[in-house]
Amino acid sequence: MTAALRADGLLLRPFEDADAPALIEAYRDATLRRFTRTPVGDAEEAAHWLRLQEEGRAAGTRYSFAVLDGAELVANVALKYPVPGGETAEVGYWTAAPARGRGVAPRAVEALTAWAFATFAEGGLRRIDLLHQVDNPASCRVAEKAGYPFVELLPPFPPFPLDGHRHSRKWLDEPEPRRSE
Repeated sequence: MTAALRADGLLLRPFEDADAPALIEAYRDATLRRFTRTPVGDAEEAAHWLRLQEEGRAAGTRYSFAVLDGAELVANVALKYPVPGGETAEVGYWTAAPARGRGVAPRAVEALTAWAFATFAEGGLRRIDLLHQVDNPASCRVAEKAGYPFVELLPPFPPFPLDGHRHSRKWLDEPEPRRSE
């Protein structure tokens, strides 16, 4: 389950210790820090973040992939699978500031979604949710482009102080055709 994935010019692979400097650089972006929970500001925090990804993969609760465009780390995409063998999971992601607007997140989310259903549907996975706060319209666009229709408005859930959106894809659902950029 640690094989690399390809997504329309992107490579998705498990994170490696060598990704630490690129993580630190990506997390210098205030927008990224605003919408994520685990800070990465130095080598120690990067090592902690990488360890969390590795532990999640080993436990079967989180499958995080470094998204590369050539040799450049441009994003992170993760399947958060809180109950191995459960019916639902969540997709999470971030895009490094220099890569925003290039369609990286929708392509990575689509690839992760296809992999997740191919890997876990036989074990019971039937739905993947994409959640975000209402003040993050870019995530609405990513969800739409990746074939995740809006499902419902969610109340605030700590540590997130605002209402949220739930977008979902169900197993065997075909994604909606992408809208033009």
